[in-house]
Amino acid sequence: MASKIGSYGNIAFVATSKVIRTFSEFSRTSSYRWAQHDILNRKPKLQFGGADLDEVSFSMYFAAWHGVNPIKELDNIQQWANKGKAGALIIGQKKMGTGLWVVAGLEQGWKHVDNRGNLLAATIKITLKEYVK
Repeated sequence: MASKIGSYGNIAFVATSKVIRTFSEFSRTSSYRWAQHDILNRKPKLQFGGADLDEVSFSMYFAAWHGVNPIKELDNIQQWANKGKAGALIIGQKKMGTGLWVVAGLEQGWKHVDNRGNLLAATIKITLKEYVK
């Protein structure tokens, strides 16, 4: 029985009896812009400038024994990032943020390589940044 957890662009987060392609350590960071105006002989005044762009980060674990090809999964994400594509981030039925998201950073970890150089298991940490048109 398929269980679609969500998606980002062309990456579907799924957990089935044959394939596991999901995320862990999900975090979302929001920040806000404040301008500081100095006043002679007094404390400065702050002026709210609005919300900054949100960031999301999460890790994914790919293993051959979970029904995926780790190198193909990593290459797919790398190609998406290299093209500067923006995509919707959906968790469950909820679209995250107000617009789309772009890849701001990737960090790969090759966990298991066999005696022929085949990648059997890998991790990737993905950082996304909100993209507002």
